[in-house]
Amino acid sequence: MWNKNELTQKLGIAYPIIQAGMAGGVTTPELIAAVSNAGGLGNLGAGYMQPEQMKQTIQKVKALTDQPFGVNVFIPEIPEVSEVDLEKVNEWLRPFREELKLKEPAVGKPSTALFEQQLEIIIEEQVPVCSFTFGVPSKAIIQQLKRENITLVGTATTVNEAMINEEIGVDMVVVQGSEAGGHRGTFSIPFGEAMVGTMALVPQTVDHIGIPVIAAGGIMDGRGVLAALTLGAQAVQMGTAFVTSLESGAKKQHIESILNSTEDQPQITSVFSGKPARGIQNEFMTKMAPYEKELPSYPVQNALTKEIRTEAAKQDRPEWLSLWSGQGSRLSKRLSARELVVGIVSQVNQLVR
Repeated sequence: MWNKNELTQKLGIAYPIIQAGMAGGVTTPELIAAVSNAGGLGNLGAGYMQPEQMKQTIQKVKALTDQPFGVNVFIPEIPEVSEVDLEKVNEWLRPFREELKLKEPAVGKPSTALFEQQLEIIIEEQVPVCSFTFGVPSKAIIQQLKRENITLVGTATTVNEAMINEEIGVDMVVVQGSEAGGHRGTFSIPFGEAMVGTMALVPQTVDHIGIPVIAAGGIMDGRGVLAALTLGAQAVQMGTAFVTSLESGAKKQHIESILNSTEDQPQITSVFSGKPARGIQNEFMTKMAPYEKELPSYPVQNALTKEIRTEAAKQDRPEWLSLWSGQGSRLSKRLSARELVVGIVSQVNQLVR
């Protein structure tokens, strides 16, 4: 069953199982290394990481595994936000901050500087695989990274976005179905127009591009992996399944919420970050929903709510946390990452006997 294909050969992995590069602290060095050591591809979610922290984390991953791993970064977004808009949002957020005893944060203007520094570290540290979310990099960046023999992975939520990734020159592309948890990588059309399910998206994408397709969205076990491979994907990318792993850096309230949730609870919201994302419904989502269309775009809204989310975790207030989760949450388990990968491999082997 586990014959090498174009993707696994290029990535140098035994099994076509990729742990999603989830930003925000979930992807600890221990998690990344455990997945890579088990024969999959671990990924560092570096989207929010400052350069020094990112460099230190990569070096720790290298100390824990001699197997390939990847780093995921965000294509910069620079929205225009007025002071009037910021004042309005801060007023809506005031009740949360007052109860948590927080001051109003200073929010800097978004720039491309962090992204540029992250790419420098990826090159400097000779990271084997680099993936991009929220758009595509320039052809100059693609060429620069390819000169360093770095395998490049794009992200798409429609067939057309996958075609854009192929045209720009990435080596393979993750196609995210609407079942996926957290932020999806929609970048070419409004988010609501890209809500295509994984089962519909994968085969249509496979039929229209020549580079390997990685299926993502709602895949939690061997059944999902086998289904994706049958639809023509050469690998799967799994996020929510690894959030509840023992090596995960997710907050305990986040892990518990996923383990105790049902498939109808993860809903789409932009109130935490300014970008639509799927998370378990809670009080913050409900209270901020009336203002959703007036909130500033990502990453500004994300910066405005960051301290609220951090302090809510410290004070054990999960009702105010971003509890990102895909729709397969009933299938989540509290296992080590190695046990999860080994279990998936075993389940697939049993299914194809």
